[in-house]
Amino acid sequence: MSFKHIVSRDNPVFKQLKKLADNARERRSEGKTLLDGVHLIEAYIAAFGESGLELVIIPEGRSSVEATGMIQALEHVASIMLPTLMFAELTPVVSATGILALVKIPQLTVPGQATFALMLEDIQDPGNLGSMVRTAAAAGVEVVYLSAGCTDAWSPKALRGGQGAQFVLPIVERANLVTQLQNFKGKSFATSMQGESLYAQDLTQATAFVIGNEGAGLRNQTVAAATKCITIPMVESKRGSVESLNAGAATAVCLFERMRQILIYS
Repeated sequence: MSFKHIVSRDNPVFKQLKKLADNARERRSEGKTLLDGVHLIEAYIAAFGESGLELVIIPEGRSSVEATGMIQALEHVASIMLPTLMFAELTPVVSATGILALVKIPQLTVPGQATFALMLEDIQDPGNLGSMVRTAAAAGVEVVYLSAGCTDAWSPKALRGGQGAQFVLPIVERANLVTQLQNFKGKSFATSMQGESLYAQDLTQATAFVIGNEGAGLRNQTVAAATKCITIPMVESKRGSVESLNAGAATAVCLFERMRQILIYS
């Protein structure tokens, strides 16, 4: 298998890849992103086939056995080789996996009347966002809405956190959550430090959960648009208690409580 060898940071191909790795606006404009590692590339191919793969990028030197096998399997896809340091500038991890792929960002069909939705407001950490989308996919969520203040769901770090969840779960970015809540045909629950217990709610019907920023929580107008404000009860010991769960943990607790109720009562 032959590769085009690029050694200069001034090369237009490398400059474009660097923009896509670093800039959400560039990813939206081009409709493309970078996948880091064998697992993500395999997940993309499983969902959409190889037609969306535009370029394979590998580092100089020896790759892992898994990466080498994938490189050989994708020998018909255009490929480039980069010096190790230049390759590292494109990957979100310290220990590079040995293969990247430039792909088209998929457009999944959003259900007209979802019965299970997750709405995220101003989530800033890309790894956290990716993990929340992964949890949503595992819990049977049908669509995820992200406010304009959320980090990009298609950044390399968010994709790595999602581990392929972005390829199977429709994500609506830059959504107006108040409008979505007003239009949702079911009960919507805004998570907060105050409110009724999550475990006292009937979640067996159409349900939407709204999770806020890691530090600031939800905006007042978003809470007001939801059906009810809820909280996740926590144990208080003699030494005190933690202030709250982080956004990712709260998401998991809420989504899987709904799954538990569906399995038991439906």
